[in-house]
Amino acid sequence: MLHLFSSKAARQGAVIRRKIRDIERYVGRAAFEAELRRRGYHAVENAGQLVIFCNQEPIRRVV
Repeated sequence: MLHLFSSKAARQGAVIRRKIRDIERYVGRAAFEAELRRRGYHAVENAGQLVIFCNQEPIRRVV
């Protein structure tokens, strides 16, 4: 988890994408979701991927 959230993109408040199976394998989904809540980040899931918004801005679905 430290590796994920210490990436340059995450530190700059950008958006990153990871495979769900990798998150489950390395840290576990529950621990990952707890860390998202702790940081105030948001994530969306689609087609086996998690798109993680490494900032606390609101998310608005366009379509």
